[in-house]
Amino acid sequence: MSNDKNKELTPTQQEYQELAKKREPARPIFQNCIRAFISGGTICLIGQAIQEMFVHWAGFSEKEASNPTVAVIILISVILTCFGVYDKIAQWAGAGSAVPVTGFANTMASAALEHRSEGFVLGVGGKMFKLSGPVIVFGVVAAFFIGILHLIFNPGAVGGS
Repeated sequence: MSNDKNKELTPTQQEYQELAKKREPARPIFQNCIRAFISGGTICLIGQAIQEMFVHWAGFSEKEASNPTVAVIILISVILTCFGVYDKIAQWAGAGSAVPVTGFANTMASAALEHRSEGFVLGVGGKMFKLSGPVIVFGVVAAFFIGILHLIFNPGAVGGS
């Protein structure tokens, strides 16, 4: 099996790569960090506001309000994805919109929308997890091992608080 990185480049290919590196625009790393901070912080601020609404208007405790808050944030993200708004936000925000749970919801909804013409089972159901499946698997495996470590190092805490 050959590896493309180990393949020798022709002089023309090497010249092209050097030219491409010279012409590549510099990435505005500081600006990208600021945008990610602002957008990620705004998403968290909206989430906090929604949680406060559940606490003050619906009579939830802070702990009880966490799950419906995440559900509402995911719903908002999916609705914005369906209307094409989330992608515009993500284009500006970068990692600030990709890292929170909204980014995961956007990934799932985008894949589902893209493949809806292939049907609900093979299109939406199958392709929706193509991108996000590894994230789900990693999350489940990580939770399993963290649970085992918690059981080993804190055996008295099993069964809840």
